[in-house]
Amino acid sequence: MLATMADWAIWDYIAAIIDIAILSFVVYKLLMLIRGTRAVQLLRGIFMILILSIVSEWVGLHAVQWILDQIWGAIFLILVVVFQPEIRRVLEQLGRGSLFTGRTSLSTSDIAHLVDAMVDAAVACAKTKTGVLLVVERETGLNDYIESGIRVDAAVTKELLLNVFVPNTPLHDGAAIIRGDRVAAAACFLPLSDNPYISMALGTRHRAGIGITEVSDAVALIVSEETGIISLAQDGKLVRHLEERQLRESLIAYFSKASTATPFWKKGGEA
Repeated sequence: MLATMADWAIWDYIAAIIDIAILSFVVYKLLMLIRGTRAVQLLRGIFMILILSIVSEWVGLHAVQWILDQIWGAIFLILVVVFQPEIRRVLEQLGRGSLFTGRTSLSTSDIAHLVDAMVDAAVACAKTKTGVLLVVERETGLNDYIESGIRVDAAVTKELLLNVFVPNTPLHDGAAIIRGDRVAAAACFLPLSDNPYISMALGTRHRAGIGITEVSDAVALIVSEETGIISLAQDGKLVRHLEERQLRESLIAYFSKASTATPFWKKGGEA
């Protein structure tokens, strides 16, 4: 009898550990799914409302508490309406069985192939003064911006990139976004930078390239339609007048860093 009870106690501990591990994994995957989307800001807003609700109840702000109680009463409906794209994406990925699969790291040969394709396409477009806006997704998800464009989901090649940015074609306007070793989408809308210190000589393409790097850790490759100048944007900063060698070295560094990124739980001091 005692042995049976001890076995049950041990199993309870094991079941509790499994339960916590599964829940932690699901929460982690969901956080990774919404990372870099508007859902993050909305969740922060809900968290602030929760803190305000606790403080108002503790201090005795009855009018504020009544208003917050009404908000909490409708919070489920608000979440369903506001997070509708994210909920749809979760269900779609669950149906495809891709929700619990992580991003694959790029091998050295994959990085070399990607860099060659991007550099060759950028140099060719610079010679003909063909406008290019190419965004490389890194740790921050760009799902919102991918969904604003036209799905491509094709392997990155020089020929594909050249065709995407042919002037006066449906895919030319907007940005092409690379996820892993594939072009996820083209003709994507990006947020424009509102930095007042950006040169007035830079147009919408450059402002969009800078803007996406202000709200994410993506890297943007830009070729000017007016001058053919090649530029790279990262962390809200723009480096212009890049030669082929400089562009190649910078892209290799960016891709290598993205491929060997440290998991978020091992990072420290991030905002």
